[in-house]
Amino acid sequence: MTRRIDHWINGKLYQGADDQSGDVTDPATGQCVARVDFASSTDVDIAVAAATAAFPAWAATSLAKRTTIMFRFRELLNARAGELAAIITAEHGKVLSDAAGEVARGQEVVEFACGIPHLVKGSFTSSASTQVDVHSVREPLGPVAVIGPFNFPAMVPMWFFPLAIAAGNTVVLKPSEKVPTAAMWLAELWREAGLPDGVFNVVHGGSTTVDALLKHPDIQAVSFVGSTPVAKHVYTAGTAAGKRVQAFGGAKNHMVVLPDADLDLAADQAVNAGYGSAGERCMAISVCVAVGDCADALVDKIRERTVTLRTGDGRRGCDMGPLVTAASRDRVRSYIDAGAREGATLVVDGRGVEPDADGDGFFVGPTLFDHVTPDMSIYTDEIFGPVLGVVRVATHDEALALINSNPYGNGTAIFTNNGREARRFQSQVQVGMIGVNVPVPVPMAYYSFGGWKNSLFGDTHAHGSEGVHFFTRAKVVTSRWPDQANAGLNLTFPQNA
Repeated sequence: MTRRIDHWINGKLYQGADDQSGDVTDPATGQCVARVDFASSTDVDIAVAAATAAFPAWAATSLAKRTTIMFRFRELLNARAGELAAIITAEHGKVLSDAAGEVARGQEVVEFACGIPHLVKGSFTSSASTQVDVHSVREPLGPVAVIGPFNFPAMVPMWFFPLAIAAGNTVVLKPSEKVPTAAMWLAELWREAGLPDGVFNVVHGGSTTVDALLKHPDIQAVSFVGSTPVAKHVYTAGTAAGKRVQAFGGAKNHMVVLPDADLDLAADQAVNAGYGSAGERCMAISVCVAVGDCADALVDKIRERTVTLRTGDGRRGCDMGPLVTAASRDRVRSYIDAGAREGATLVVDGRGVEPDADGDGFFVGPTLFDHVTPDMSIYTDEIFGPVLGVVRVATHDEALALINSNPYGNGTAIFTNNGREARRFQSQVQVGMIGVNVPVPVPMAYYSFGGWKNSLFGDTHAHGSEGVHFFTRAKVVTSRWPDQANAGLNLTFPQNA
């Protein structure tokens, strides 16, 4: 019998009133392994009502008690991280080592959130004016929504909900309907850690569920990660409804290789960042910009490494797993077709890969194009698959112009041994996250994650200090205790004295 995945509301499983549901597949075999319920607007109302009811008591809970629960959650996750990684591999397809890395990077934000007493502490100024004191505090918002993507079912939600919960908010998480089990596992872990009922809730579904959250009057803020068109919709609809919104969209990440770079290092990292997680990362390198006369040697080195990669079931020790769905596989294949048709040189063709897997999984092997130009669809579009294109330019200035003219500004990298050129690049490039000899510059949890241009809608990044500010609001109190010397009428504007 096919497993059923329900919602999680008010500390327990909840079966929706609607009969809408979707398939959950194992992308390595192509088999349907579960059916996930899709929440109706009524189900969303019930989840938000639970979060709303739980908010006053949770917001009033002392920082010491909230931190104790955060530490329990951290310890449970550390002890059982392998379970979560296995769930991610089974539903998303990424290899087990990559799934374990995802869990570890999410856990960094949990650890950061354990320091919430320091992160939300205010300031105090004694005698700002005569017998007047001023202090500030940061307070939680209320119920918030987190809408997660399919490619990081654990890490990306953990960019948001640990800080939201630690700061005193309650959460309704809407994971991707393609990979719902990780969210349910995390809900069970929160219960085991002692989180009160209603503080963390999970509803599943597609656009109907998302729109219900965006329109709900009791949801105070929305965090979203997904494609740029959907991110624009989430930002527009959420802000129109009066909510705080941070909506992270797509990317087209360039890796610039200067002639003085260590080409073996650059080739290793281009392969790692281009084909890791089958290219289904918003921080994946999809364009390698070869500057000057290093291009031929660089392409040869990338090709030599690409053809050694073993594609297959992520539970079998392969280098790269499948794409998440059959539709994703077919979409990536169509881009490879288009790249060859538009005149790029197809150096390694992943369409005919023979995977190490059983059944009919959703595989495309690592694919390498050379002589890609900016007018080709494999350059202009976010493919979200294991397709790496090499663009050749003559100078560093041309590389900068290419990146800065791109509508996306999520991540970029430069490989060089010249500190002056690296410093110029990081100063002049118009991208939010930059790596110097680091291909996937995802910041540590105590810094904030986020891009520029069409890669982010909203002005607040994830985790770090910006994440704390997103899930709290400031209050400033100016106080003076009664003193007869201050009595009497005075209609002038208050001044410091």
